Amino acid sequence: MHVLQLVTSPRPFFDQQVAVLEDRGIDCTVLGVPGEHGGDSSRPPTAYATFYRRVLSAIRSGEYDLVHANYGLVAPFAIAQPVRPVVVTLWGTDLMSERSWLRSLSRFGARRSDAAIVPSPAMSAELETEHELIPFGVDTDLFRPIPRGEARERVGWDTDRPIALFPYDRTRSVKDFPRARRLLERADVDADVDLRTVSNVEYELIPYYMNASDVLLVTSERESGPMVVKEAAACNLPIVSTDVGFVRETLEGVTRCIVSDDDDELVAGLERLLADGGRSDGRNVIDGLGLESLGDRLLDVYRRVLQRGDGLDHRTGVSHGV
Repeated sequence: MHVLQLVTSPRPFFDQQVAVLEDRGIDCTVLGVPGEHGGDSSRPPTAYATFYRRVLSAIRSGEYDLVHANYGLVAPFAIAQPVRPVVVTLWGTDLMSERSWLRSLSRFGARRSDAAIVPSPAMSAELETEHELIPFGVDTDLFRPIPRGEARERVGWDTDRPIALFPYDRTRSVKDFPRARRLLERADVDADVDLRTVSNVEYELIPYYMNASDVLLVTSERESGPMVVKEAAACNLPIVSTDVGFVRETLEGVTRCIVSDDDDELVAGLERLLADGGRSDGRNVIDGLGLESLGDRLLDVYRRVLQRGDGLDHRTGVSHGV
């Protein structure tokens, strides 16, 4: 099976998705939108015109059995080609965007595709079209428990103080770093706590930052995920988080994890976890959300789409459930 993977900008979880598919014998070609995108900056329209020409050229080669659009923004480019069935995976920041046009575009892509996929129950509740719920997998070989001392030495954190890890760029307003700082200032703990942030570092180093920390602190106003909670749980890192995205269902039954939108409860959770100093048992839960399951379920979707026949009903607006 040969699959053309369309994406705006690859992310680590997307790269892992491609890798597990190729492990299953799927030949994947990744085609990204040209140019750089970061923060609030956008690519120019000419970048998307070039992208569409490249999509059509790839399809004309006759090499591909199926097109998989990853992110709502590239879904129309997959649907606009007339000869191959289309699978669309929405990532969250598309379907649940503040921009109404992007939300509409994402719903349009899901309706017109031969199969639509979302990774979280929170997103599933926002999509009326029939779809498959397939969580993004966690690389449990990469995200694993590591002795704290070893992890701190690896990332250069020379301190004996407890560390609360804020896993985002502090300037991103939706992540609400000021709230994280206020919560720690209120927390009554025996030792001074370092509030440290991590962003723009090599993905392979993130597990070391997590294991070097005593607690993950997420204070986001909204999330479609976040994947960082699954990754921290795979490291057995205790977590204090606002009730956003799939955090609550991911951490259900996990010890040393607090999920709440109430500041008093979040502060109490920080106090308890920092005083305790232990690790969570989140890895027992995350083991069921690994990459192997992701690969198997995506392959099953691909096969069902291809077995339907010519797979071209997405041109007419007919929505297939999976």
